[in-house]
Amino acid sequence: MSMLEHDGGSLYFSVKGDGTPIVFIHPPLLTSENFRYQMDELSHDFKVISFDIRGHGRSQYSTKPITYPLIVEDIKHLLDHLGIERAYLCGYSTGASIALEFILTYSDRAFGSILVSGMSEVSDFYMKKRISLAIKLANPRTLSFLAHAITRGNSDTKETFRRLYNEAVKGNAQNIKQYYQYCLKFNCTSQLENIVLPILLVYGKKDKSFHRYANLLREKLPCNELKFLSKEKHQIPTKAAGELNQLIIDFVQLPNEKKS
Repeated sequence: MSMLEHDGGSLYFSVKGDGTPIVFIHPPLLTSENFRYQMDELSHDFKVISFDIRGHGRSQYSTKPITYPLIVEDIKHLLDHLGIERAYLCGYSTGASIALEFILTYSDRAFGSILVSGMSEVSDFYMKKRISLAIKLANPRTLSFLAHAITRGNSDTKETFRRLYNEAVKGNAQNIKQYYQYCLKFNCTSQLENIVLPILLVYGKKDKSFHRYANLLREKLPCNELKFLSKEKHQIPTKAAGELNQLIIDFVQLPNEKKS
């Protein structure tokens, strides 16, 4: 666990294991702690990297507004710092949108991506309302309430809730709000056909509101594989860690020419 200074910001990051690198990207308010199960299990086979986005968890407040391009540059700098030429990007929820943005910006630095409950745009009324509510609650007075709701929804045990919540409330409300705001404006759907790298799409079968995004990515991405987990909703990294980890192992170890 280390800190990396870059472009006026300080990023908290962790590296565990050796082998093919996989970088994990979290959604707003949550932190790298959300990928503890991936760090612990996948590090037996791969070099697993997680980090707290600026203004989240243990990373410092960012004077620059949080945008996907800014986060992409931070990821690139982190890879440079670690001496990693190429990696897989694994994004959860809106973190998957950042993984797509990274590949569109630096395709030569990626092997491919795992998108977990991800999207290339926010276009349905339900998601827009949820994110808009989170934006309103992302202020110093109500941040703890928002953190309680989000981390509880992502927790499989009381101990997981404690860890997720304690890290979430360390974040800066303004930076968290900026991340949520950028989620609403981001749309890379028209560029998906330009992504020729292999993509693994993972969704919960019970996460009905996200099936439209799963089908959209399945249709638009030239080289992808779509997997539905039958017993789960949205919070796959924590609540279906074993299944997700096995899918990632199989995907990363599969030769590129066989990925379709």
